[in-house]
Amino acid sequence: MGTIAVKPIAGALGAEIEGIDIGKGLDREAFARVRQALLDHLVIFFRDQVLTPESFLAFARGFGEPAEYPMLPGIDGYPMITEITKLEHERNNFGGIWHADTTYLECPPMGSMLHAQEIPPYGGDTLFANQYLAYEALSDGMKALLDPLVGVSCSTKADVSKTREDMIQNAGDKATFRHLTAEHPVVRTHPETGRKLLFVNVAHTSHFKGMTEAESAPILQYLFQHQVRPEFTCRFRWQPGSLAFWDNRAAQHNPINDYHGFRRRMRRITLAGERPR
Repeated sequence: MGTIAVKPIAGALGAEIEGIDIGKGLDREAFARVRQALLDHLVIFFRDQVLTPESFLAFARGFGEPAEYPMLPGIDGYPMITEITKLEHERNNFGGIWHADTTYLECPPMGSMLHAQEIPPYGGDTLFANQYLAYEALSDGMKALLDPLVGVSCSTKADVSKTREDMIQNAGDKATFRHLTAEHPVVRTHPETGRKLLFVNVAHTSHFKGMTEAESAPILQYLFQHQVRPEFTCRFRWQPGSLAFWDNRAAQHNPINDYHGFRRRMRRITLAGERPR
């Protein structure tokens, strides 16, 4: 592998990894270095990676078990790889809202990987937000209020459903539209680092267990704004061949929809996770 360098891109989270050619495979030491970088920085980036579906899956399997996305099919022959495309005439970008992936599942993903295939000439950056920092910046009183609460996540909240419309329409009969819900602690403890973090998101969290949506809304709206404060975030500018790998347990992300008239095509692998505690 040569010398592996980890270079932070912002104060809150995010680092670029240099000295790794994913397509050639990683040895045990390199996998360990990358996993530690993920735990330290929550989202890591690699440039100029040429990957076949096989090499992409081999890299992903070094960190966990790839899982199928519950609503869209994978690419031909590779059900664990989802292609995410916004075409020139489309207005909605898939997942174009702050979120952690599929928290409406009983066991949300531990992480996701996104590999850039086609990139617009400008725009289409992705923002990421550190949910350790979001929790730690709360007052003691707010922490005490939130610590025992359980959030209910839903797959069909209106704002996130709109971002799927074009992709689901293009998938036709292969798309699977399901109403899924799951309950998770509002304050989650990361299973590897032991740190507490906020585990609600505007795309999927509908209310607190035992409360109505109206009763939950004032606190949730505060949290949704608080947890993506600029000082908790980083921004990544894509290039063809760039790969991002984020810890879905502790980071949220938001792809920016500012490239109408251009095509953006990515491939994603999601890694199975554990039940939040």
